[in-house]
Amino acid sequence: MADIQSITTQSLADIAGAASPDALEALRVALLGKSGSITAQLKALGALPGDQRKSAGEAINRARDVISEALAARKAALDDAALDTRLAAEILDVTLPGRDGERGGVHPVSRTMERMVEIFGRLGYELADGPEIEDDWHNFEALNFPPHHPARAMHDTFYFPDGRLLRTHTSGVQVRYMKDVKPPLRMIAAGKVYRSDSDQTHSPMFHQLEGLLVDEHSTFADLKGTITEFLRAFFERDFEMLFKPTYFPFVEPGADVVIKWDTADGGSRWLEVLGCGMVHPNVLRAVGIDPERYTGFAFGMGVERLAMLRYGINDLRAFYENDVRFLKQFA
Repeated sequence: MADIQSITTQSLADIAGAASPDALEALRVALLGKSGSITAQLKALGALPGDQRKSAGEAINRARDVISEALAARKAALDDAALDTRLAAEILDVTLPGRDGERGGVHPVSRTMERMVEIFGRLGYELADGPEIEDDWHNFEALNFPPHHPARAMHDTFYFPDGRLLRTHTSGVQVRYMKDVKPPLRMIAAGKVYRSDSDQTHSPMFHQLEGLLVDEHSTFADLKGTITEFLRAFFERDFEMLFKPTYFPFVEPGADVVIKWDTADGGSRWLEVLGCGMVHPNVLRAVGIDPERYTGFAFGMGVERLAMLRYGINDLRAFYENDVRFLKQFA
């Protein structure tokens, strides 16, 4: 019993003086490990007379419990002290100015499309959406494309084995919109379109924005006014502008819009920026709108094309190469 009391007293003093977790762990092993002094006392119980074993065993167990609690308390104190030291060393002064990390930015194509949608929104056009995987009826048939039209050919259009296709324009959204919404109506559709083409000015995937207005009184003059207002707002300046007659299956008459663009050498040249026209009566009939009562106009333009003009970019592929040196200019 005297040995147990002496071991306990000395052990508590040593535990209180342990200056590090490693020193404390060494004490735990020396006291409670397989060869520890407390463990040795338990092993020695068998050598005592039978009438002394019970009291001696109880004393040893009490000593073991006291030492275990002292070890746990000292470990918690050492951990708290280490945390306090770390916090003191890593203190954060929230009043200091922050580090200005490099910031990203909206992609120039997304920026351009958002600008276009916002301008037409001010003109009262509702943004509509539709599937990128279309069927032939919405993409071609309802838009008055004849069966022999080149756009239906495999070398221009991406087809799936079941006959569906990746939409070649966002006009299919116009068809779906006219089936669901009765005139008068005005809407725009913006998104990805796909064609089998790739070079400096063409990509197999690009973005397009198309617009549509249908009511009882729309004229080509209204179309010209809408396009003129949009181009002025988008480029923030006036242009000399021409509407050149052209053919699109879904409009009659149709026109290409060309603007007089100033060049870097001080000259100018005519640039085609979009196509437009009055909605063909066959398109209105296909969606259940009476062409004798209603007329409408439509227009479509490539988002990348306008982005290239607005930002002075001469290669379409720069938009999709993910070169940070190029993209960070638009941050």
